[in-house]
Amino acid sequence: MKKVLMMVCLFAMTGFVVGCSNTMEGAGRDIEKAGQKVQDTF
Repeated sequence: MKKVLMMVCLFAMTGFVVGCSNTMEGAGRDIEKAGQKVQDTF
């Protein structure tokens, strides 16, 4: 039973990490675009 629980937790944590990396990548693109707009303004 403990092995099954550990596997479920491992898969859940993997899913969270993948989701976070996609979110951080998107945030990085947004910040880059904002910086580009500031540079274009000046």
